Amino acid sequence: MQCGYFDAGVCRSCTHMGEPYGDQVARKQQEVAAALGPGITWDLPTVGPEAGFRNKAKLVVGGSRGEPTLGILDGHLRGVDLTGCGLYEPGLADIVHRLPTLVADLQLTPYDVASRNGELKHLLVTHSPDGDAMLRFVLRSPGQLRRIDLGAIRQHLPEARVVSVNLQPEHKAVLEGPDEQILTDHDTLPMRVNDVTLHLRPQSFFQTNTAIAAALYARARTWVEGLQPATVLDLYCGVGGFGLHALGHGAQHVVGVESSSEAVRSAELSATALAAAGTSEWLAGDATQHLIETTPDLVVMNPPRRGIGPELCRRLEDGGPAHLVYSSCNVATLARDLAAMPAYAVTAAGLFDMFPQTRHHEVMVLLERRGVPRT
Repeated sequence: MQCGYFDAGVCRSCTHMGEPYGDQVARKQQEVAAALGPGITWDLPTVGPEAGFRNKAKLVVGGSRGEPTLGILDGHLRGVDLTGCGLYEPGLADIVHRLPTLVADLQLTPYDVASRNGELKHLLVTHSPDGDAMLRFVLRSPGQLRRIDLGAIRQHLPEARVVSVNLQPEHKAVLEGPDEQILTDHDTLPMRVNDVTLHLRPQSFFQTNTAIAAALYARARTWVEGLQPATVLDLYCGVGGFGLHALGHGAQHVVGVESSSEAVRSAELSATALAAAGTSEWLAGDATQHLIETTPDLVVMNPPRRGIGPELCRRLEDGGPAHLVYSSCNVATLARDLAAMPAYAVTAAGLFDMFPQTRHHEVMVLLERRGVPRT
């Protein structure tokens, strides 16, 4: 992939830009294999397009009210326009291309980091496989809420199913704040992934690469089908991607646990369409505490970069189920957690290149408790 922004030195976010894609993947595979150690049989890396794959744009707003820039800030805190970024899906790229005109027409004042003046800090856009979009305006205060005209937005972006305003009043490098106001009748963006439709709310997490996320969920489903667990506990479940793919495909009952109540509501909505496949419940709470209170046949985990941590590792090591599925975006914390659970052996592993052109990766492993009889 070639990128004019990278070549001009205005954006260096893609640290592997210019390196042949096959070499990028081979290097990542070597790195993750070295991190987890010898004796593991790896599946072939799962890859997708090296460009045009991102379903989400996180745009810093700079410039002026009449001529806004959408992209990043340079070293002098001036706006750098990156609306032509080649990582965006074609539908998302088309939306992003229209956003500067929309911002100018709405007469929103970009937030100036150096002077701490202005209002519009970020625009966050998510694009679905069916062509719908979620558009979020991140403002410093409610002062310019009146300028966000839903009719004007729909003239520019008729595909905007969900439009919201997020308030982030603090002067620090934080993408969004806790307060969200939804302006549309719809409050979720349906994301069709394989044969499951997930529902994203404005502050819900979803992987930025839909194609690789679909492959990740499909691989986990295949593992679940091979194990045929009656009950699955999906920890750090988010909007339910792993658990909903397991339901009816080996799993008769799924319990999802997630700290975000908003994500739990999304998972509940998605599960209504799969009620015939099996039963499920979705809970807002602490992953470790819920594991103490239940005895599932399989635990699926997809934690943030920090991993699952020592307490949950101890609980699984001392009395966990026969099998675990662990998906990680940080192989260093995955390796640390696996070392803390020597009762489990890795029986399958795969690299999923969720983030081409960067050093980041996704790794998923299937673990089996040592000494468990094979059926």
